[in-house]
Amino acid sequence: MSQQDAERAGTTSAADRTDDQAPANGKSENGTAAEGTAADRAAPDVVTQVAQLEDRWRRTAAELENFRKRTARESAEQRQDERARVLARWLPVVDNLELALEHAGPEAKQIVDGVKAVRDQAVAILAEYGYPRFDDVGKLFDPKLHEAVGTVASPDSEPGTVVHVVRPRYGDGDKVLRPAAVIVATEER
Repeated sequence: MSQQDAERAGTTSAADRTDDQAPANGKSENGTAAEGTAADRAAPDVVTQVAQLEDRWRRTAAELENFRKRTARESAEQRQDERARVLARWLPVVDNLELALEHAGPEAKQIVDGVKAVRDQAVAILAEYGYPRFDDVGKLFDPKLHEAVGTVASPDSEPGTVVHVVRPRYGDGDKVLRPAAVIVATEER
């Protein structure tokens, strides 16, 4: 039987074929890939390279997201710090308005009313920006919120209690623009 007759009958083997007679799809008679082709040897390298590139892409995307979050956090902190600096500059103005009100006589009613209105407006702006004013009279002395500028023996108050606020506190908790300057009660001797 000639080779052509064998091919017609479908009985030729891969070993009987010459290279020009190999199937066009690169597979042998049993459907498996032909061994030793350059594409087959390169396939694992390509798959590995794609996996590495995908891993690098995912890491870069995660780094970018972390960068965005860190930048947003740092920007918010910078705005908060700048806001605190600006508002701290307003505190002496409010203090001077307070002093003017304390020393004004009863005959200057319109002036006193005007100064009170300006003071109330300034205090409202401080509160609007997150630094409300606190009246600490009667509260227990807290070094995070108060600055003791004096002590006084007071039979009406418990020792360690704020009995007079010299300069009020603005802000609360971690956001204290300025601690209150206070006079603290001590035990009578």
